[in-house]
Amino acid sequence: MTEKTFTIDLGKIMDEAFRVAQNFGEAFGEKMTEGFPSAEEMREHFREKFKWHSHGDFYPYYSYPPMNIFLTKEKSLVFEIAFAGFEEKDIDLQFRGDYLYLSAKAPKAAEEEEGIQYFKRRLKLKSIDEQRYYVPEDKFDRSKVDARFKNGLLRVVIPARETEEEKEGIKVRIVKEEVESAKSAGSSTTGGATGKSSGAGPSGKSQQSKQS
Repeated sequence: MTEKTFTIDLGKIMDEAFRVAQNFGEAFGEKMTEGFPSAEEMREHFREKFKWHSHGDFYPYYSYPPMNIFLTKEKSLVFEIAFAGFEEKDIDLQFRGDYLYLSAKAPKAAEEEEGIQYFKRRLKLKSIDEQRYYVPEDKFDRSKVDARFKNGLLRVVIPARETEEEKEGIKVRIVKEEVESAKSAGSSTTGGATGKSSGAGPSGKSQQSKQS
């Protein structure tokens, strides 16, 4: 069976999410002017207006730990991560480049009693080596990040920048170059003028000699 690789442009997705947040009120007003719509009509209207799938999983490679990732109406990026059984000191978050890196060390498992027979076993605490999540630096203010751990739930809020940072460009200096034909014309004119002035000298001298 051949494996297929799918590439997701998270930068483009984030730009689209920002655009959706900015235009949501306008689209809502457009629909409300037509009368009070049904829930299905509203879903279809916004789906067509924004071409945005709100239930898409843009981090499909990480099935653990369970989490929610979403944008608020203020365009803050929020991570809600379930860490039941973990301690705050064993969780590590770092920004590197345009990504947030998450690592965690699972607590030591208790020794199992002999003779236990499980009817259901879905709870397993696993260490997290390193996971990365796209948080573009030009859109989110990392200096104002707020991370709180309470009752086994880690909530990380990264506010949007008030003004999007623009990367400084490199100025290109443009030099004006003179046309070759103009240079040639200028040099020939200068040469003619020089010839006339040099001819005036001998003419003046011969007239003086005749008078004397």
